[in-house]
Amino acid sequence: MSKRLGWFLAGGLLVALLLAGVVSNFASGSPDGLDATAREGCTFNAQGEITGGTCMLQKEQDHQLSDSPLADYGIKGIDNEYLSTGLSGVLGVLITFAIGGGVFWLVRRRTPEKV
Repeated sequence: MSKRLGWFLAGGLLVALLLAGVVSNFASGSPDGLDATAREGCTFNAQGEITGGTCMLQKEQDHQLSDSPLADYGIKGIDNEYLSTGLSGVLGVLITFAIGGGVFWLVRRRTPEKV
């Protein structure tokens, strides 16, 4: 790997870690497009519970991994919401970078050995 590529990858990883660790705490808490569409047709009370109507959200179920340590954009066991969200973002970036790097390492082009 060239020195330039190494600096580029390190810089990209640093930017991704900063975005995941810091900027993720400023993401909007409003429903996204899919959530807003799923809520159409229902009425809700102040706690966000469905009180009437018919909508896709009524069929909502917990995800199979809802009890995992990184569920709901946070880390279970950390009470500080900002720290939990930031650390889960950083951990997600590191895991993704490691898996991606491993895949690229496995499929890299190898030059034949000279005898």
